[in-house]
Amino acid sequence: MVDDDALLAGLRAELESCARSGQTVTYAELAERSNFPPPHRIHRMTEMLETMMREDHAAGRPLLASLVVSRTGPLPQRGYFALLSELSRYDGPDSGPDAAAAHRRELEAVLAAAAGTPC
Repeated sequence: MVDDDALLAGLRAELESCARSGQTVTYAELAERSNFPPPHRIHRMTEMLETMMREDHAAGRPLLASLVVSRTGPLPQRGYFALLSELSRYDGPDSGPDAAAAHRRELEAVLAAAAGTPC
């Protein structure tokens, strides 16, 4: 069984690759690409993405988890916005133009940081 640190490192590596290529990824695609194991892989992966968001925020880094979006639209799931609010990075609804602007701001920070990172 793979430990949580290894799973988190795998998610981070995959998201760093996405950032360098300038692409977002859906939750299901990320689970597949990072070989995240079942059971309850999307739920468990989402919890790890929240851990990653807390770590990135605490370290003053852009939030790599901003690259992960819903399959039904261009935004992350509601929990992403709840955590942004908890981290005092956004105070608003989890959908609509304000949410889209908050996500775009976080996403652009990730992409700008990746642009300065060699492949």
